[in-house]
Amino acid sequence: MPDFQTEKDLVRAAHRAIDSAGAEACSAALAIHLSPQCHWRGYAPFYEQIGPEAIAESFWGPFKRAFSAQTRREDVFFAGKNEIDGFAGTWVVSMGHLMGLFDAPWLGIQPTGKMAFLRYAEFCKVADGQITEVAFYIDIPHLMMQAGLQPFPPQTAAHLVQPGPATHDGLLFDPQDAAEGEATLALINSMISDLGSWNLGLPLEEELRRTWAEDMIWWGPAGIGATYTIERYAKQHSGPFRAAFGDRSSTGHVARLAEGHYGGFFGWPNFTATHKGGFMGLPAGTPERPAEFRVIDIYRREGDKLAENWIFIDMIHFLRTQGVDILARMAEVPRT
Repeated sequence: MPDFQTEKDLVRAAHRAIDSAGAEACSAALAIHLSPQCHWRGYAPFYEQIGPEAIAESFWGPFKRAFSAQTRREDVFFAGKNEIDGFAGTWVVSMGHLMGLFDAPWLGIQPTGKMAFLRYAEFCKVADGQITEVAFYIDIPHLMMQAGLQPFPPQTAAHLVQPGPATHDGLLFDPQDAAEGEATLALINSMISDLGSWNLGLPLEEELRRTWAEDMIWWGPAGIGATYTIERYAKQHSGPFRAAFGDRSSTGHVARLAEGHYGGFFGWPNFTATHKGGFMGLPAGTPERPAEFRVIDIYRREGDKLAENWIFIDMIHFLRTQGVDILARMAEVPRT
């Protein structure tokens, strides 16, 4: 069984290179480990970029000019074979925060001069000694809220800077027991099967108990928030979300993998659905204009249940599919 050490070492080296690079050196830093045609999928407004130079010009350079003393605070790191392509490709996953001093405007958001945390989750495909694909999701609305902006109506759950795993064991730099990863992936697949139907014929809390621990924590994105325990998750997110959407499409994951007690996936998009009205204060959509959800999910398994879940939803893109541009709306709003 592969231990993924070569791929992990390459991604860690790529992180060191970009983390230590100045704003003007980002393209050269990325070119060390990314292929010339690396396909980068990012959170709106960055969307898709091809190659180190485009990635640097669209995201890393402007970000580093806005955030001084930038550092990476990583909470989860694992690798695995991708179930979606028949376990052919190898991906490495990283999750945590990019922390820095918010010293210059970024995306129209005015700086605070204070430390700020940008949530991130990243999937890197490694092939032939290079990173050939990247999914890089961040939580820009969470940063807006740290800067005193309120881009959404009141959230159903809690807004806070989110910690890493309760067990403090999410950095899987060393080889892991393959059987543990297989168990984690199987549990994630069971949960996806339950979730994908939205119609198991069980009360929602009973459905959730099939794969989730009673004291689960769902670390949701800004606009929804974080929630704790099955009962509160059902009340504060899952129930309202299911009630607000119909005509859910099938799941469209690009990569799904697990190692040890950690696993996750990303989709482009994960699914589409018709908004029936009320979610985040939005009016109803139409089948001709479905809501599109681009999502990264990271999970921690404990025993035979999922205990923690970190969710990254491209809320800016989702809202754009519904005719709302919160970046444009928030650009001129003073901090509260």
